[in-house]
Amino acid sequence: MEETKESLTFKGVAERLTLGITRILENMPGVVDVRFVEREPAEKRSLLSWEQKNACILPEDLRDFYLTTDGFTLTWSVKLDNECVPLGCMMINSVSSLCPLLQPVSLFSLPNAPSLADLDWEEDGAESGRGRAPAAPHFDSRSRIFELHSCGVNGKVCLVYKNCTTGVVAQQSEIWFLDRSLCWHLLTATFTSYYRLMITHLGLPEWQYAFTPYGPSPQAKQWASLYQPLTFSSELNFADPAGDSHLNKLDPTKAFKGKAKVPVLKKKQSTPCSLGSTAKSQSSAVRHHSGGKR
Repeated sequence: MEETKESLTFKGVAERLTLGITRILENMPGVVDVRFVEREPAEKRSLLSWEQKNACILPEDLRDFYLTTDGFTLTWSVKLDNECVPLGCMMINSVSSLCPLLQPVSLFSLPNAPSLADLDWEEDGAESGRGRAPAAPHFDSRSRIFELHSCGVNGKVCLVYKNCTTGVVAQQSEIWFLDRSLCWHLLTATFTSYYRLMITHLGLPEWQYAFTPYGPSPQAKQWASLYQPLTFSSELNFADPAGDSHLNKLDPTKAFKGKAKVPVLKKKQSTPCSLGSTAKSQSSAVRHHSGGKR
């Protein structure tokens, strides 16, 4: 009986964590092998140890999340030609895996070896032209960046503390996406908002690129239109009211329009009837003219 109660309790917690997305995925056509990894809650001492080690205060919603489950993993596949193809992946790293994006310089590294901090030189001049766009994180000591989810080869979702000072504990954080070209894109201001976005997008490939100026790849767009049609169409309208500006627009009336042919005027051949009527009209005109002279 106790084991049954514990299993029911965990199912209730898992249902709240996944917001019921597992049942939705299982009812989708072609979706198979929906897996949710069960994890124990993180200990408070591990959270305090992380904060002391990294000189950062975890946001309240992320702290509550880790006290419920130490990380999050939900994956699902699709069946194509009798084969299971992994497609969706929703993941939040555990506290122990919430590591800094930039590791400290090793004693054995070359003194003039290039690093990510060398990319900040052009951001200083570019920030003034961005207008109201939020300032991007820095790869040097001005920002403290921690990896929430490594999106395979597509980029990284990071917990970012900006405007940091050495020796001062950082408190304000945001969720940013670092794409493959090492450009930053703001996703959400809070972890709760990012978590909802992740669930809403079903963990589809490259869904974070919907918040970039160039968007996801054509293949990722096809998956999104198939398994996430409502959100996918609203994102396109939000990005460009007239449609997706990155798609080629084809006007069939112009693209397939051939050369205009000059119409050839054909002379009508006179028939015997028409010749007779013409002769009668001419003779009547002559009579009328001669009568007028008399």
